[in-house]
Amino acid sequence: MMKKYPLLSRFLGGSCIIALLLTCGCNSNNANLQAQVDSLTHQTQKGYKPGLGEFMLGIQVHHAKLWFAGKNQNWKLAAFELGEIQESVDDIKLYCTDRPEIKSLPMLYPALDSLNQAVKLKSLKQFQTAFVGLTKTCNSCHETTHHEFNVIKIPDTPPFSNQDFRAK
Repeated sequence: MMKKYPLLSRFLGGSCIIALLLTCGCNSNNANLQAQVDSLTHQTQKGYKPGLGEFMLGIQVHHAKLWFAGKNQNWKLAAFELGEIQESVDDIKLYCTDRPEIKSLPMLYPALDSLNQAVKLKSLKQFQTAFVGLTKTCNSCHETTHHEFNVIKIPDTPPFSNQDFRAK
């Protein structure tokens, strides 16, 4: 059977050698390896993990920048800002698994899809309608997650005075 499956034979042989080395009374090596594993585990547990509020702040900034990009028909910048919002949503799903609010994130997807479509079509009218839809969806999500005090609106002024939102 081993002649039929040479890779399996090598794998099993290598596995046996590793098992023998680990169990041959090399307790000091095992202890050193376990200490390294424990140290790395401790370091990763104490590593920085962004909170939901930090992600939401980023989304709010990109939401505002998206508005001014679309309003100025800077479709490349609008596509970029939409990508940043999507990336933040993906990161929330990855890093904030302990938060019950993330169950409501899927309500954002249709609104983001509508905006993506408007940007691809380079349609100002469709963009404005879709942006209003996204803004309303953000507020609906806040209400659903008991954060109704956090009301998002279409921005009046650009979030940064040092960025030109006009298309080049």
